[in-house]
Amino acid sequence: MNGKYDYLIVGSGLFGSVFAFEAKKRGKRCLVIEKRNHIGGNIYCENINGINVHKYGAHIFHTSNREIWNYINQFADFNNYINSPVAVYKDELYNLPFNMNTFSKMWGIKTPSEAREIIEKQKAQYNIENPQNLEEQALSLVGRDVYEKLVKGYTEKQWGRSCAELPAFIIRRLPVRYTYDNNYFNDRYQGIPIGGYTKIIEKMLSGTDVLLETAFEDFKKENDISGMKIVYTGNIDEYFGYCYGALQYRTVRFETEFLPDTDNYQGCAVVNYTDREVPYTRIIEHKHFEFGTQKGTVISREYSSEWSVGIEPYYPINNDENNALYLKYKALADKEGGVIFGGRLGRYQYYDMDKVIAAALETVREEF
Repeated sequence: MNGKYDYLIVGSGLFGSVFAFEAKKRGKRCLVIEKRNHIGGNIYCENINGINVHKYGAHIFHTSNREIWNYINQFADFNNYINSPVAVYKDELYNLPFNMNTFSKMWGIKTPSEAREIIEKQKAQYNIENPQNLEEQALSLVGRDVYEKLVKGYTEKQWGRSCAELPAFIIRRLPVRYTYDNNYFNDRYQGIPIGGYTKIIEKMLSGTDVLLETAFEDFKKENDISGMKIVYTGNIDEYFGYCYGALQYRTVRFETEFLPDTDNYQGCAVVNYTDREVPYTRIIEHKHFEFGTQKGTVISREYSSEWSVGIEPYYPINNDENNALYLKYKALADKEGGVIFGGRLGRYQYYDMDKVIAAALETVREEF
């Protein structure tokens, strides 16, 4: 390997793939290694009976950054999908985010002033000025009814612990709209790439050598990488052998099912189940992301669970303890010559897709 490549890129998700694409444009030779058996990281889409299945959970591209929107559109045409999830609580159905459709269904009211009066009255009952946990934070923002039906159960399933035991910062704010608007995002640009996300990564990595099912540690043992600069998008603590201990994450397990005799299972792409007794957090029906009319449908149930070393990490738990631990690893990373740490695992930060691209492009500008 020595002398053949300028960069060894660990991970073929968005960060690594954007870097590889930009480095290749600048005449650099890159090798991408990927521990999974496919490219794309968590935005990988698997085609099942003509339906692009979001293998690792729903990914809806949204941004208010025109530069990023123009950038991603060179790799795919996007449709006009609008994320308008539905929440199911016991036998009740509500629109998300919390808006006038939600409040009208919950309280039988029509006007914003009626909804605002009910919420403010419920908030005043608790008079919480300095929330000490997530439950108090939610009650101080939206009152008892919305919290009990649409926040409490879902959040406890997602994090695996009582809302009274979770830190308040997890929900610094809850979006409350006094309009009849079911669009989950406020961003100017939104959509799903026609044909799925994998095609985007394929275009980014076109002309770049890629090795699948190749772990970084194994690759280092078998190859001389001394002549290559490394772009590392794996777990930063794993890179340093967990010398300070493991950072904490939540992980997600998916149960995906093809229903050949059902053309439309739930009527929309995303349905959240906010009742604590339902074991999964949500069901994704993938064909609705691209307005599919295929015979049959594919659904995925999502189960949130505790993470341990060796399991795929999803959501960093950015509490004070973990953030302090990350800073210790970052100090090591800053001293690690010839290595760039990037992406959600390399920087221990939850990123929306547009923010990953922006971070990768900023890294490219710094590097070149």
